[in-house]
Amino acid sequence: MKKEVLEFHAEFCKTFSSPKRLEIMCLLKGREMTVSDMTKKLGVPKANMSQHLNVMRMMGILRTRRDGTNIYYRIANKKIAQACSLMQNALAHLMEGVAVISQQKVIATMEGGKYSDKNN
Repeated sequence: MKKEVLEFHAEFCKTFSSPKRLEIMCLLKGREMTVSDMTKKLGVPKANMSQHLNVMRMMGILRTRRDGTNIYYRIANKKIAQACSLMQNALAHLMEGVAVISQQKVIATMEGGKYSDKNN
């Protein structure tokens, strides 16, 4: 794979390092919303919301359309939303596995034994 593509991929993923931006993605799946609507739903100040939306728009994640005084935001590409959902599902599965291992460690410690990763 070309280095430029990998560098863009890394930079693109940094956009999702903010939980608020991930919440925005969840809000916009399959619909469009105004800044005011998203601000109310997420309880974020309008200036802060605008900053998040601007970063996402500049990276090509979101698109806008104007209707009178309202600006509506939507996800620019369904594949981005699908990739985000896929990652969330994979992470949920990973977290379940971590929780099971943690629980096994606690039980082993309470029983006076040692936990071994070889058991899994």
